[in-house]
Amino acid sequence: MNYLKISVGIFLTLAASRFIPHPPNFTSLLALSFYVPALLGIRYLPALVIGFVLTDLIIGFHGITLFTWGSVILIGLGSKFFTKTIPDRIFGSLLGACLFFIITNFGVWSLGMYGYDLNGIITCYVLALPFFAYSLISTFIFSGIIETIVKLRFFKKKILN
Repeated sequence: MNYLKISVGIFLTLAASRFIPHPPNFTSLLALSFYVPALLGIRYLPALVIGFVLTDLIIGFHGITLFTWGSVILIGLGSKFFTKTIPDRIFGSLLGACLFFIITNFGVWSLGMYGYDLNGIITCYVLALPFFAYSLISTFIFSGIIETIVKLRFFKKKILN
């Protein structure tokens, strides 16, 4: 039952972040992709991916949906290597944002919109830089929010015990 409650909480947080109007790529998506498995355990990764699938049913699928989901899974799997300290976790989440940028924009390039040559792939990544900036900023901000919530919760437990 606890798994279900936490999974619903993950879904609601993810859905709110994706449905509330925001600048492009400025969501909690990447921070959640990192922090859910890092703090709660890898067993919550399916709940996270299902949350993406359900919200994508409403938002709509696109040509790089599988690249997006795949990068979320890789970020989640890699999060276990960055759990020791707050700076480690923030660095890991930002590294996840970089991974997301690389994988999803490779997906965009693979659609052939920019040509299947070196110039095309360079153009694809260069044009995506403003979106990457939003991703980095939002990941940093949401990581800070998550770290603050975790710290406050830990601090509250210490005081009450």
